[in-house]
This record gives sequence, structure tokens and C-alpha cells, in this order.
Amino acid sequence: MGSSYAQFIIVLIIFVGVLGVTLWVTRWMSGYQKIKGSDSNIQLIDSQAIGTGKYIQIVRLGDRYFALAVSKDNVTLISELDKDSLVIREGSSQAVSFKDILSGIRPATDGDTRENENE
Repeated sequence: MGSSYAQFIIVLIIFVGVLGVTLWVTRWMSGYQKIKGSDSNIQLIDSQAIGTGKYIQIVRLGDRYFALAVSKDNVTLISELDKDSLVIREGSSQAVSFKDILSGIRPATDGDTRENENE
């Protein structure tokens, strides 16, 4: 019986180690791609879904801006845009932490419920 507990703990440690390595590699790749793409002549400025698998995107190619209709099988030029007509928010895509995502979907605990009832 003691052997099965030891095997379970070893497998658990290996699993946690693999998760840790996966997290590290994912963060490293994210940083590498961000640095690599920061000096590119092609940049996605904004994207808005207009249907299932259909988007309108604003892209920068060099110093020119274009509105594109993008679907699964097609990319269509809508028009060229003036930079002055665009609202470009630098750094608006802040990374959201996993903790923030979980706190948004986590059910309220008893302490939170009591506080909400008093308000």
C-alpha cells in the first residue's frame, strides 16, 4: 500500500513539473514573439467580429492603413484609411492574469455574500 502512495506522489511531482515547464516555455515564446514582431512593417491595429468566423480588421502596412473584411476563406479590401481618422490606442491590450480571469468566474464565498446582503 505504501508503494502506491509513493507512486502517486512521484506522478504528481512529475505532473506539476511538466506544468511548470509548460508555463515557462509559453511565457518565453510570448515574449520572444512580442519582441520579434515589434519592429514589423505589418501590424493588426483593431479587429471586430461581425459574425461567426467573419471580422473587420484595421491593419497597418508600412505607413498606410487599410480596412479588411476577413472570413475563413477570403480577405477583401474594404478601403484605405487616413491615419487622422483612426483612434489608435497604444498599449491598450494589457495582459490579463489568470488570477483575474478566475476571480471573475468564481462563485461568491459566504463572506462575500454576507457583505453584499448588508449593502
